[in-house]
Amino acid sequence: MERSLSFRSVSILSPESANGRNVVALGVADAFARHGSTTIFRPSAASKDPFTRILLDAAESAIPLDDSIGVSPEVFRSHEMSMRADIVARYHHIIDARTLDSTVIVGTDKSPITDPEEFSLNAKIAADLQSPVFLAVCTLHRNPDELLATVHACEEAVDEAGSKVLGLFVTGCSPERREDTLNGLHELPYQVWTVPPQTVDPQSEDSIRQSLESFRQQVPADELIQASEEDWNIPVTPLQFQYSLLHQAKAHHKTIVLPEGEEDRIIQAADFLLARDIVDLIIVGERESILERGDALGLTQLHKASFQSPHDEELLAQMTTELCRLRSKKGMTEEQARKTLQDASYFGTMLVVLGKADGLVSGSINSTATTVRPALQAIKTKPGSSLVSGAFLMCFDTHVALFADCAINPNPNAQCLAEIAIQSAQTAQSFGIEPRIGMLSYSTLGSGKGPDVELVEEATKLLREQAPELQVVGPIQFDAAWSPQVAASKAQGDPVAGRVNVFVFPDLSAGNIAYKAVQRSSGALAVGPVLQGLNKPVNDLSRGAMVQDIINTVALTAAQAD
Repeated sequence: MERSLSFRSVSILSPESANGRNVVALGVADAFARHGSTTIFRPSAASKDPFTRILLDAAESAIPLDDSIGVSPEVFRSHEMSMRADIVARYHHIIDARTLDSTVIVGTDKSPITDPEEFSLNAKIAADLQSPVFLAVCTLHRNPDELLATVHACEEAVDEAGSKVLGLFVTGCSPERREDTLNGLHELPYQVWTVPPQTVDPQSEDSIRQSLESFRQQVPADELIQASEEDWNIPVTPLQFQYSLLHQAKAHHKTIVLPEGEEDRIIQAADFLLARDIVDLIIVGERESILERGDALGLTQLHKASFQSPHDEELLAQMTTELCRLRSKKGMTEEQARKTLQDASYFGTMLVVLGKADGLVSGSINSTATTVRPALQAIKTKPGSSLVSGAFLMCFDTHVALFADCAINPNPNAQCLAEIAIQSAQTAQSFGIEPRIGMLSYSTLGSGKGPDVELVEEATKLLREQAPELQVVGPIQFDAAWSPQVAASKAQGDPVAGRVNVFVFPDLSAGNIAYKAVQRSSGALAVGPVLQGLNKPVNDLSRGAMVQDIINTVALTAAQAD
C-alpha cells in the first residue's frame, strides 16, 4: 500500500447531489492537484460519465475513467452490503498500487429515482473508505434557519455513519447574501465557504473555466488544504476491516488447509479466495468429486487449489510416524494413530504439523472440540502459554473490539484470566489495534464484593505484574468499560475506563452469551473465534457460519500465520 505520510482523502457529499455540488467537486479537485498528486474516485457513476472525466482532468490524474468508478447506478441500488464491499475493493484497487497525496471522492449524482436514504448511504461509504466529508448544501431555496437545519441533519447522518464533517460549502450563495449566510452559520465548528450560483456544463470549456475561476476567488486553496488535514478518529467499519483482512492475507500469501472439503460453504469460500489469489489452499478430499460439486454450484476457480486425499498411503505413513512420536507419552500405537487420522480434523492438523500448510480452518460441520483437540495434542501451545483461548473480533459500525474468552475455558482461575488478557492483547496488536483491556465483572473498581469480584481483582493484579506495559482497568462493569459517559461517573479519572477495546469476560458463559447477544442485537460482525496460544494458527468456525464468515476466518488465519 504505497501512500505518502501526508495522504489525505475527502468525500464531497450533498443532500441534493446537484445545485453547485459539481462546482465544489471541481474546485476541490483543482486545489488538491495544485498541492500534490491527486486522483478522483466515484463510488457510483455512469460508465461514460462526462463529469467524472472533467474531474480527472482537473486533478491531472492519469487513471482511466472506468477505473475511477466503483459501481454503476443500477448496482448502487442493489443489495447494500455487497455493493459497499465492491466499492471498498475497487477503491483500494485504485489507490493501493499508486503513490498519491490526495483522493477526492465524489458522491452519487442527482437521479430521477428518489431514494430518501441516499445521503446516509453516501455517508456510510465515506466511512468505509475512511474519508472525512466536505458538505455542499445549496441555499437558493432555503432561508438561514432552513439552511442550518439541513446542515445539522447532514452532520447527524455523517456522524452516525462514522465519518466527520471537516468543512461546509454553501452553494448558490449570491454576494448580497454572503454576510447574512455566514452569520447564520457562525457557530459551526468547522470552516464555511460560500460559492455563488454557477453550473458546470461538461460540454463547455468556458463553463468549466468560469466555474474554476469563481471557486478559486471564493475558496483560498490553503484554507481548503488545512481543513482537510484536521485530525479525526478514523473509523474502521466492518467492510473496511474485512478488506484489511483480505489485503493482509494476500500480502502474506500463506497456505491454509480446509479439512471439510465436502461442505458446500467451504468450497464456495475457497472459490472466492482462489479467484482473488489471496491464499493457497489445500482442500482435504477427493479432487474429482469436489470439482464436480463445484461445477454444480457454478464455481470456476476451485481447480487452483491443491487437493489432498485422506487415503494417500505415503502421506499417511509420515503422519502416523509423527503422531506416534508426538503422543508417545500417552502410549499411542501405530494402529491407534491410523484410526485417529481417519478424522478429517486430525488429518488436516497433521498437514500443518508436517509443514505442508501454515494454518487450518475447520468447524463448519464439526464441533469446536473436534477442531481444538487435535491442535492441542499435535500443534500444542506456544512457549510460555499454558492454555488456548478463543477471542472474537467484534466489528461495530466504526471500530473493532475483542471479546474473550468466548469459546474454550469454562471457569478460568485468576492466572488463566491474566493469560487470556495477554493473549487477546497480542491478537489486537497483530491487527493494528492498540489494546486497552477491561477485566469485566459485576463490580467497578470496588463497588461490589464477593468471590467472583475477588477473582477478577486477583487476575487484574497478575496482569499488571506480568505485562506492565499494557493499559488495563479492572474489575469493571461492561457499561463503564464501553461508555465514556458511564465511566465518568463510575470510574472517574481512570484513563482506560470508557475506552476499552479488549473485553475479558470472567467465564465462558458470560463471554459466549455476550458476543452472541451483541452480534444479534446490534448487527455487529463477529469474526472468529480466533484461537490464541497455539504454535500455529488453527481457527474454528461456527456450524452456522456463512460463506463470508469462512472467507474472513481463512484470511484471518493467513494473517496470523505471518
